[in-house]
Amino acid sequence: MKQGPLVNNPTMSSPLRPASALRAPGFLTFVVTNMLAMMADNIEHVISYWVCFEKFHSAALAGFAVVSHWLPFLLFSVAVGALNDRYDSRRIVQVGMALFILVSLGWGYCFVTDSLTMEIAMVLLVLHGCAGVLWSTSNQMLLYAIAGPAHLQSAVRLNATFRYLGMLVGPAVGSGIMHWLGPSGGIFLNTVFYLPVVVWLISAPYGPRFLSATAAPRRAVRGLADILSTAKEVRGLPIVLAMTLLAGCASFFVGNSYQAQMPGFAHDLGQAKADVTYSILLSADAAGALLAGFLLERRTGTLKTRPSTALKLAAGWGLALAVFAFVDSYPLAIVCLFTAGFFELSFSSMAQALVQLNAPNESRGRVLGLYSMSAFGLRTFSGFTVGLVGSVTSIHVSLACSGLTFVAIATTLYLRLKRAASGATAG
Repeated sequence: MKQGPLVNNPTMSSPLRPASALRAPGFLTFVVTNMLAMMADNIEHVISYWVCFEKFHSAALAGFAVVSHWLPFLLFSVAVGALNDRYDSRRIVQVGMALFILVSLGWGYCFVTDSLTMEIAMVLLVLHGCAGVLWSTSNQMLLYAIAGPAHLQSAVRLNATFRYLGMLVGPAVGSGIMHWLGPSGGIFLNTVFYLPVVVWLISAPYGPRFLSATAAPRRAVRGLADILSTAKEVRGLPIVLAMTLLAGCASFFVGNSYQAQMPGFAHDLGQAKADVTYSILLSADAAGALLAGFLLERRTGTLKTRPSTALKLAAGWGLALAVFAFVDSYPLAIVCLFTAGFFELSFSSMAQALVQLNAPNESRGRVLGLYSMSAFGLRTFSGFTVGLVGSVTSIHVSLACSGLTFVAIATTLYLRLKRAASGATAG
């Protein structure tokens, strides 16, 4: 089997000298246009969630919105990866963007005609989730095509940083345009932010005809069989397996569910009002992630891209959240969330880079799809591990237990890789 640029040795870091992906032609356009799309994604959430709350006052619909966002990643990520192995990733991203635009237009039509029903809202939320999964894995395939192995570590980190920037700016822009133009005008304007990536990809030189003559042969898309065969293939790739398990456990046990519980944490910290103090609490981990992205990019090579490093950073993330769960000081809570954000971007971008570097060329899309299924699809269940358990005990106990469980898993994976490395050295 043809391997990626790295041999799967658990102790090995990338032999390639780290270099900034900003030097790669087209990369800056790629991350900026994708940041705008991520901002549009979050603007749509702000406007549509607000209108649905005002119209239906349904906690069940709010819960469905979370499930419908992540469940398509669980069901379809590997299938989308298989499509990327067979077809042009640029066109799959454009289809995803077209679906995003269609959903925004659908919301706008319903707002203008006052025809929104709960059933229509559910359909639009599902379509939005499907658009997200078409975009995510295809985006990672393009990232590899644009940056190449020499710039990949920086590319994954910068892409994640700009993604966080879009997530951070999106709610503020969404609130602003909704106040300025109203929900209907705001959601129609939002479609414009999806267009730059669509237009750029029309002629961006990264499609199949730009690949070398030795490109891997196209394979048929086989649905469930692809998931099973890819999982079997990944079992023989220790680094990919470890990083996929790490991302999946982070998604399942914690995910972003603590964000949904932030009003409860704010109340217990004496910050129950929706003022600037609450906003700072919500944004603290995103700010930490942004700092990690920019700082690590300026100091390229400070953290070596190794599985052991990713696992240590992941354990630091789980520990920071566990400490946050029980602090009773508002400033200390901000520090914990900021630290958690720093660790989260650091370990997640490193894990994704390791998967990219070790994925076999002929099944790269499927392997990245399996990673996306694990890293994003399993967030569907994080509401149970933090939210449901929290309703039985308390959100403080549930988040602390989830964080510490993840620390134990990261430590176990670290010890297993260390034993495997020792065995390989002895052999």
